[in-house]
Amino acid sequence: MSDPAATLSEPRIPAGGYVCAAGKAVKGVKDHFGPEGQPMARERNVVLAALLREADWSQPQAAAAVARVAAESGARELEAISRSHIAMWVQGTKPSGQAPLILRETLSRRLGRRLTFADLGLEDGPTGSADSSSDWGVDPLTVLAELGSDDLDMHRRKLLATAAYSAAGLALPASTWWATASSAAAARPAVSPRTVTQADIDDVRNLTAFYSARDQQRGGASGRSALAGHLRDEAVPLLGSRFRTERLRQDTYSAVAEMTYLAGWMAFDASEHRTAQRYLILATRIAAEAADGPLGGHILRALAHQAVDLGHPRRALDLADASMARAHYGQASSREKALLSVVHARALAAADDRPGTLAAIIRAERDLARADSEDAPDRVSFFQEASLAHETACALRDLGSPLEAEVHFQRSVATRRQQQYARTHSVTLGYLGAVQVQRGHLDEACGTWNQALDAMVGVQSGRARDVIVRMQSDLSPVRRRGGRQVALLDHRAREILRAIG
Repeated sequence: MSDPAATLSEPRIPAGGYVCAAGKAVKGVKDHFGPEGQPMARERNVVLAALLREADWSQPQAAAAVARVAAESGARELEAISRSHIAMWVQGTKPSGQAPLILRETLSRRLGRRLTFADLGLEDGPTGSADSSSDWGVDPLTVLAELGSDDLDMHRRKLLATAAYSAAGLALPASTWWATASSAAAARPAVSPRTVTQADIDDVRNLTAFYSARDQQRGGASGRSALAGHLRDEAVPLLGSRFRTERLRQDTYSAVAEMTYLAGWMAFDASEHRTAQRYLILATRIAAEAADGPLGGHILRALAHQAVDLGHPRRALDLADASMARAHYGQASSREKALLSVVHARALAAADDRPGTLAAIIRAERDLARADSEDAPDRVSFFQEASLAHETACALRDLGSPLEAEVHFQRSVATRRQQQYARTHSVTLGYLGAVQVQRGHLDEACGTWNQALDAMVGVQSGRARDVIVRMQSDLSPVRRRGGRQVALLDHRAREILRAIG
């Protein structure tokens, strides 16, 4: 029997969307009309039609459900959705904008399972839509599962690795979203009969601790695939399970958020910046849904750090400012406060705010001085005197104070546990050599850079690789007068670059 909605008399469609009953154009539905206003030939989306039948929804009921989810998600251009839009999607018109994301979310909730775009008959995913990892209203479970699958597929990973980092994608949601995120997540229907136990949460936390220690020693490119597999197959499904208490739900979300953060941080260290950004934004969202303010601040700090390194000072400062809010910095342990404060200093330095930078450094030193008398989460156990000195040196370097930066880099090198934190140690030595050559101390710089190359043995890190590339650039103007030591160092750097790819 034919679908009656498919034969509806429809008005001529303006560019960019369909006209709803109220006469307003609705975005998110692509214009599929020819020059005379006649519908173009298209193939019926039988998969979507079958899903609507499985959901036991008429097209008006489906339209109303999509509109409700759109309103909840802040996708206001879809709140005026009508049965005509559903009918046209079934007839083969491909939805665009946020429409595919909202449609997928709506049907996933109704059917009690997580649908992909392919499940909706949209093999290529949404057309012209923003990256869903930056959409604060969409359930993170589906997006995170898909990102994890992409990360495990080597072909897709290579494509993602070349995707551009998006400073525009760092816009944070309104304060009202932060206030309601946890309660909204608590009301989200379960899609699995499984009930989460404390042992499930402990497993996620233990795996996160293991891979975090590996990252500190070997670099983010080591173990990335294994962590992505654990995240997709073991951690993400917990978000769609059942919880006996709200405390268990929040603890589960917090544990998954921290593992997601680590996946993002490792991608950042591997110089896969778009992938890192997507993981970190998702982790921030899940931490908010867990009502875990300190963890949310920790992840915002990571996003700010990435933005500083990639040369986006305004976005970096917005993110660092957000991490210093009462809900984040105000609830954190002293050790975590020190980390947030010193990255705030780095963002202020990138924005060329010297007084603000120095004040933030003093606050970080004060916070760390209090840390030994308090308990702190394992995620900040690495942040000791050496880490504070490293970040302080980076801020001072960016302010144009190489002498002060050198002093703090030297302190970081002298106080770090080198074997446990080999990756960061090699990066610190690389930065120290750079400020030494900037100050005209070529012999010292060559000695420091040789130590950096020693420390990089066994390390798989994009940031360590960047240190070598920067080293070669800094050596370029002095190769002729540097003599044999410069030639040998340059040769060694090229050999190590070839070895790490």
